[in-house]
Amino acid sequence: MRVADLFDKTKPFPSLEIVPPLGGITKDELLGGIEPLMEFSPRYINVTTHRDEYQYVAQPDGSFSRVVVNSRVSPVAVCASIMSRYSVEVVPHLVCGGQTARDTERLLQDFQFMGIENVMALRGDSVSGEKRFTATPGGYSHASELVSAIKAAGAFCIGVGGYPEKHYEAANLETDIAFLKQKVDAGADYIITQMFFDNAVFFRFVDMCRAAGISVPIIPGLKPLTAKSQVKLLPDAFSIDIPHELTDEIAAAGDDAEAIRRIGVQWCIRQTRELLDRGVPAVHYYTMSKSRNVAEVLRECF
Repeated sequence: MRVADLFDKTKPFPSLEIVPPLGGITKDELLGGIEPLMEFSPRYINVTTHRDEYQYVAQPDGSFSRVVVNSRVSPVAVCASIMSRYSVEVVPHLVCGGQTARDTERLLQDFQFMGIENVMALRGDSVSGEKRFTATPGGYSHASELVSAIKAAGAFCIGVGGYPEKHYEAANLETDIAFLKQKVDAGADYIITQMFFDNAVFFRFVDMCRAAGISVPIIPGLKPLTAKSQVKLLPDAFSIDIPHELTDEIAAAGDDAEAIRRIGVQWCIRQTRELLDRGVPAVHYYTMSKSRNVAEVLRECF
């Protein structure tokens, strides 16, 4: 079923996002990590993809060569594993980075063969060590171009990313929303936001999107902040702010890891309840492939 068709036909529901695991894990281990969340009836599961990573390997002559490192199970294999056990839609991510147009076409053919109707179209990150994104020769430079290509390839339902605190490369939020509208105009059916920890930021973002003429569903993305290190790591990695009320609570907990975890989970529960009260059709959870914290949130809210 098309994800976009779920939003008006059911009561508010959770959706999940998982990261393909490192090689060496079995299918049963992968599904065992998802199992605790399935009792809450998520309607779809996003499966991320990442461009190839590289390592520099010393050669006998003293030089170094750059080699591709494929350390994770493929998103296609993860999607197939989920589909083999659960009646839930899978939404594989497609990215511009590291893919030619032909690579994208082949992946879409595989998705059609598997009966996958939904994809998430993203530009993707730059190569590790580079500050700015560089398109792969023969590939796409912008997510809007990728959306257009997916739209032309078949009857896929297309999700795209939105950034309530703006993408780190955008000059300002207004400009970023203009780029988001280009993705919607190219054929995107719904938007899932980057994680945020202040609901006021999300509500402002939605208002600005509607004023800009974006009418598709906008689904908030949340992640429980559950470790003291994340106070520094998340803003750096995702260019987001963490409210001082939350950082103050975490600081007061000192080095009590379990107390910090509970603070993050309770904050996410409060966020979820307010979002549901304000009428969002769904809430998307970034699990980082760890189910315990998200399961506690879902148990209280769905």
